[in-house]
Amino acid sequence: MKRVMKCLLLVLITGNLQAKKVKFAVDMTGQTISPNGVHVVGDFQAIAGLGADWDPGTALLSQEGSSAIYSLIVNLPAFRKYEYRFTNGNQTYESEFVPEESRVGYNFVDNRWLFVDSLLNDTSLAGSILYGGNAPMGKTLIRYKVDMRTAGAISPLGIHIGTSYQSTAFDPTKIRLYSFGDGIYEMINYVENSTYAFKYHNGNTFNTAETVPPGCSVNGYRSIVVTKDTVLPLVCFSSCSTCLGLGLKQNTGALHPLKLRPNPAKDLLKIEYDFLEPFSLSITDLCGKLVLSCSEIHSTSTVDIKDFPPGIYLVRLTTKNTRTQEKLIVE
Repeated sequence: MKRVMKCLLLVLITGNLQAKKVKFAVDMTGQTISPNGVHVVGDFQAIAGLGADWDPGTALLSQEGSSAIYSLIVNLPAFRKYEYRFTNGNQTYESEFVPEESRVGYNFVDNRWLFVDSLLNDTSLAGSILYGGNAPMGKTLIRYKVDMRTAGAISPLGIHIGTSYQSTAFDPTKIRLYSFGDGIYEMINYVENSTYAFKYHNGNTFNTAETVPPGCSVNGYRSIVVTKDTVLPLVCFSSCSTCLGLGLKQNTGALHPLKLRPNPAKDLLKIEYDFLEPFSLSITDLCGKLVLSCSEIHSTSTVDIKDFPPGIYLVRLTTKNTRTQEKLIVE
């Protein structure tokens, strides 16, 4: 019995050593707050002790004073990628529409994501992002992407980036990129509109930096002028373009399971879903107001939308195992 207890204690200590405080925060400026509160949902909930993953009613955020910021701090294992989204309420259909620049993007996954990249004794902040937006108020999203498929062996210390806006300029130890498994490494930062210089690193020391060719070099660095939310073009490590002979890797996911016909639509909307399992349907306007809700639908459904005011809507389908959404234009 004592040996079992010692082993259990060792497991708990090891788990704590790998834990990192992560703060999920969202700016609800302009939103009417649900009486059920603001929540965050994601694939981290079970490991953080917040109910089942993707349960929209268990990870309640707290308002920070009288501000529009709602937040929650959790302990999560480090060196892992997590997916999440915010929900104004406690139902799946009440979750935000995540802009394309912030999405996982691979295999049509439309969640937000972050990579917990260190065990430093501080708190990683995932926000405070505007609800349904790309960045905190007054900031702009910049998403870095580098193709490492021709760079040789990947450093066990990871792929990093050094930028001019860091507190220690071009520090290669702080910002680690994440790969979704295709040799392309990415990371999202939030900055003020300005001009910035940066380099990618195959490792986390200054001597692991790429050599930026003259064709895209400004004083030996890459340069970007940020005026809006920006996903940088994919480039090969130490190159100005995509990796020669490889091209862009194609998305290997299944065809999008949700089809809206016609789109734009005016009177009747046919919704087609390629999977066999039944689904729940919700349609909201861009302010998040629910205009239609149905449950236990199979394969296809025709919806009467002639009373919908002209505009853009979000059609969401939710099953036990999947979730997908599409924009609908009503004329």
